[in-house]
Amino acid sequence: MPAATDTGSRWLPSLLVVLAVGIAWSNALQASFQFDDWDVIVRDPRVQSLAAWWSSMPGMRPVLKLSYALNHASGFGVVGFHAVNILIHAGNGLLILYLMRHLEMQTSQRSGGLAFAAALIFVLHPVQTEAVTYASGRSMSLSTFFALTSIAVWVAGRSARQHAVIYMYVASPLLMLLGIATKESAVMVPAILLLWAAADTSRPFSWRQVWRESALHWLLLLAAVPAALLLPAYQRFLATSLATRSVAENLVAQLHGIAYLLGQLLDIDHLNADPALPVLATLDLDGSLVLAGIVVAAGMALGNIRRFPLPAFAVLWFLLWMAPGNSLLARLDLVNDRQLYAALAGPALLLAAAIHRLGRQQRYLAVTGLSAVLLLEGFATHLRNDVYRDEAGFWRNVVAQSPHNARAWNNLGIALATECDLGRAEAAWRKALATDPGYVRAAVNLRLLDQGLLPEGLAPCRNLSPGDSL
Repeated sequence: MPAATDTGSRWLPSLLVVLAVGIAWSNALQASFQFDDWDVIVRDPRVQSLAAWWSSMPGMRPVLKLSYALNHASGFGVVGFHAVNILIHAGNGLLILYLMRHLEMQTSQRSGGLAFAAALIFVLHPVQTEAVTYASGRSMSLSTFFALTSIAVWVAGRSARQHAVIYMYVASPLLMLLGIATKESAVMVPAILLLWAAADTSRPFSWRQVWRESALHWLLLLAAVPAALLLPAYQRFLATSLATRSVAENLVAQLHGIAYLLGQLLDIDHLNADPALPVLATLDLDGSLVLAGIVVAAGMALGNIRRFPLPAFAVLWFLLWMAPGNSLLARLDLVNDRQLYAALAGPALLLAAAIHRLGRQQRYLAVTGLSAVLLLEGFATHLRNDVYRDEAGFWRNVVAQSPHNARAWNNLGIALATECDLGRAEAAWRKALATDPGYVRAAVNLRLLDQGLLPEGLAPCRNLSPGDSL
């Protein structure tokens, strides 16, 4: 009987994490395709079938495209895409729970509830909707799933008495490659392995030992980068990135991007799928303060990784996972919420640790505080999912947050035209031009409308989708 009770208590947190995801994201199944979904899922001929995917190889992000092709082959349509995304997110929550449990054990700070709290905060935060409810946000959540699995297998291998070689030197590196082949942010796995070893106070830290344990990951990463650059798609990506902003300009601009994303963790009522932040390439006072904050936080965490391993690990985890999307190579869009997806586990761990510390003196306050946080997150996530229900509602939400965004006004006009609401569509396009007189797509749409070239019947309107010119 005791053994059965122990087994139940061990699996209950995992079941509750999955249940929390299911409840918070239940209305995500009703979401429609949005924004980039049209180009990378609906219209891309390379993902319409398994045969089409295979004939397009080698190509950029092959594992991600394979997942889209499998979804198309399933025949479940848009609901199938969202169901898979929700399952991936639940899997990531379980992986965070597993890793945080091990982190507690190796730092001698076992509490029984800290890892569970961190996992729940991670899966329920509404900022995660952009990587879950937004169908093409799968690039981040699926890449994170492979990356976290790679880390978890490596961690298991370090303490395994059997099959350690298979875990650490075969399964973990291969899973890392699957993550990189889904989205490039998984290149951070080897650095995370170093961080994990540094925070493991249950054993002496040895650079020689940790390099030996992660050497194959680094070698595969060094081989993957030049191999990717041989592909035309990556060559075009690199050329576009360098033409958008120089490395120095992008580093400065990303300081403001990081400040915005940190705000998104707290301002959960004003999440924005297309913020269109201005690019500030000159280091001003605000940028200098952000840079100083990053340097101080990183320096303190590195200096105290053995003394205060848990908070130091959380800070460095966040900074490392933010690096791929906020560093050297410029993006056409400065930031988006899904850049926070994997990084969020760091702040989630810090908040869980703070609540746990409070619980040592005031258990009632800790339980009440955690419950309030989780209920607020879950409710906000459920509300945020409704924004993705239809395209007109999606773009109305964006322009409400970013009235300066001409692209958003144009796409709102397209969504309204799809519904044959041509009067409001025209108003949206005029607003796009008022916001940016040089926005060509809105000008083309208005000219065609003025010339009477837009049919008023329902069928022609339904043939349109956001991102098109009429």
